[in-house]
Amino acid sequence: MTVSRTLSTRSRASRTAAAPHVLRVLRVPGPAGAAAVWCAVAAGPLFLVTGIVQGVVRDGFDFTRNAISQLALGQAGWVQTVNFLVTGALLVAGAAGLRRVLGRGAGCVWGPVPVGVFGVSFWAAAAFPADAGAGFPAGAPDTAVLSAQGAVHMAAGTVGYLALCGALLVLARPLAERGHRGWAVASRLVPVAVLCGFAASAVSVLAFTAGAGLGLVWLAAVALRLGTGPAAAVRP
Repeated sequence: MTVSRTLSTRSRASRTAAAPHVLRVLRVPGPAGAAAVWCAVAAGPLFLVTGIVQGVVRDGFDFTRNAISQLALGQAGWVQTVNFLVTGALLVAGAAGLRRVLGRGAGCVWGPVPVGVFGVSFWAAAAFPADAGAGFPAGAPDTAVLSAQGAVHMAAGTVGYLALCGALLVLARPLAERGHRGWAVASRLVPVAVLCGFAASAVSVLAFTAGAGLGLVWLAAVALRLGTGPAAAVRP
């Protein structure tokens, strides 16, 4: 009996020693990844502040009638064009930063990739400006006539913001895994508000601007939370 118990004990010990140990480690992004995430943090606020300042100082622009994209028209339109280009570059760089921060965790691919698509849409918007209309620039007719370049501009914006909404939905999971349950819930609700703003654009340009701005601000907040908060535990 004693020999049997001894053999049984040794057998269990042997199985335990042979069993692979699963360790969970915290992934800490390197300096390059952390710096790139700040690009995503800065992109939205920079775009909105630059657009709002232009809208205030440029003659004939009315936030209740004109979209921020129209600021790329007229003599001072180059400022908004540069704004599109810089914001797009920051978003693409920020997408790369998010990829590094997320590592092999949840949303590591399908979170950053749509953010990159969102950034590229800003470059397309710069290359194909919006149509004049609603009295802007000065002398433009009240009713805009959709041109080919205006159609491409609208398509780029639609694709870009759909990508943003998808990214926010995907990024809700890594937020939850890091213990930010409230942030995760909000990241699933914000896309609904963004799409509602787009749906209301035919009635209110201001609603469209508010929805688009909300998406940009929330992406900046999510990037900040993921980039500076505690990392999630991942398997090595």
